[in-house]
Amino acid sequence: MDILQDLQARGLINQMTDEEGLKKHLASEQVTLYCGFDPTGDSLHIGHLLPVLILKRFQQAGHRPIALVGGGTGMIGDPSGRSTERQLNDENTVRHYSEQLAGQLAKILNFDEGENAAVARNNLDWLNQMTMIEFLRDVGKHFGINYMLAKDSVESRIENGISFTEFSYMILQSYDFLNLFRKENCTLQIGGSDQWGNITAGLELIRKNSTEGEEAKAFGLTVPLITKADGSKFGKTAGGAIWLDPEKTTPYEFYQFWINTDDRDVVNFLHYFTFLSLDEIGELAKEVETQPEKRVAQRRLAEEMTKMVHDEKALEQAEKISEALFSGDLKQLTGDEIEQGFKDVPTYNLEEEEKGLIDLLVEAKISSSKRQAREDIQNGAIYINGEREQDMKYTVDAEDRIDGKFTIIRRGKKKYFLVRFEG
Repeated sequence: MDILQDLQARGLINQMTDEEGLKKHLASEQVTLYCGFDPTGDSLHIGHLLPVLILKRFQQAGHRPIALVGGGTGMIGDPSGRSTERQLNDENTVRHYSEQLAGQLAKILNFDEGENAAVARNNLDWLNQMTMIEFLRDVGKHFGINYMLAKDSVESRIENGISFTEFSYMILQSYDFLNLFRKENCTLQIGGSDQWGNITAGLELIRKNSTEGEEAKAFGLTVPLITKADGSKFGKTAGGAIWLDPEKTTPYEFYQFWINTDDRDVVNFLHYFTFLSLDEIGELAKEVETQPEKRVAQRRLAEEMTKMVHDEKALEQAEKISEALFSGDLKQLTGDEIEQGFKDVPTYNLEEEEKGLIDLLVEAKISSSKRQAREDIQNGAIYINGEREQDMKYTVDAEDRIDGKFTIIRRGKKKYFLVRFEG
């Protein structure tokens, strides 16, 4: 199966230009392709993963990917998919964001030596060198206003207003494609479905800059917008976006996101995000139909994604935390694992070396009053590090600390609280 057939079988192609021409092009030579990522923040999130993984799929098929970080376009703002103007960041901020994104892309794509090693580029390197006169004469003259107004990314913004700054974004992205086409023989641009207008504008610019009789052999391909069966936005949770940066979304949280995938979505996500064979995904689909309670497909999805975005060690750690929480055996966890697994639970900092359990329950707002605390203990609702405690005179001390600094208290079945010893 060739790369386009595989992408189609996985449901990963939304639109492409000249399908037959692209098939022949990919079959006849090693193709250089690119995808752009604007540094609008200091981390990619899982909404960015699909185009990154498309680059990886092409690389595994023998082609050469360019990961383009938009250090220049990131200072302008892409109007695609937005109803309002983006907030403009200063140059130092965008530079920092660009460095962060480049590091994350290098963890997924293979930048090592080889015929098709991925390369990173930053469009600030050429956009920053262009004068205003050059921009208007050499690039801007090829874009008709009516042509630009007809693009969805612009047309959808006309009613509420769009600045000249964001209006010009399409021209800058088009110039990126032309520049990479000329200097790196890059003949394919990929992106999300919202980038179709920008991609086809780039192809038009390449065509207009071709000499008479020269064939402008360049193509575009977009991936579909991911939708979830329940209608909610992919990649968003009650706690916010799922980031690739482990400081913003811990590997455990990342693992849990995929584990909690709806049965109606998991097979699609296995096709989209993993590199498992279609036959293996077919077997996992049968598991979803016949034994959904075992969540075999979700576990495999979580394993593959955590290992790829983070590493094997992070996966093992996430699985260990999950197992400890399921079994209640919390003492096996390290301090780092506790901070991951209990990142979002209420935390109380205790300065004393020890504290009576009733007083601690009230001070940490685990129980609403001493009376309620006594009832909770008597009723067996209080657990310390996974073990039920019904002694009214119990004192929480050094022996209850995990890794010398944490005690985990559970009230009832699911309400966890973290006590951090500061003394």
